[in-house]
Amino acid sequence: MSISRKDFFRQGLSSLGKAAFDIADTLKGHLPAIPTMATMGPEGASTPSEPRPDLVAEAFNDRCLARSNSCSACVESCKPKAIKLNPGVGIRINPQFCDGCGSCEYVCPVEPKAVVLVPR
Repeated sequence: MSISRKDFFRQGLSSLGKAAFDIADTLKGHLPAIPTMATMGPEGASTPSEPRPDLVAEAFNDRCLARSNSCSACVESCKPKAIKLNPGVGIRINPQFCDGCGSCEYVCPVEPKAVVLVPR
């Protein structure tokens, strides 16, 4: 999609959001699907739950919005503070602090998720 500067300023920031969604839709078919705990079976929860010591969060920084903007949804939702933000890189998860609750996966705004729960 291309848009001239004149059209961009005429349409405002909504044109930028539309362009971002167009790009995301295009990329959606090219990224490999990573199963999340919500799709792995009846034990997986699609909403945050009680801590599960058998699970740990894993980051996929190639999808993470924290690489290119100020998204910090997972960092803010992590009660044990196991997630740290590295601007320009993405996020880093300390598995020693992660309790496997899934709040980071639940609040991640991208699809497929940039943070998923996996078995330890």
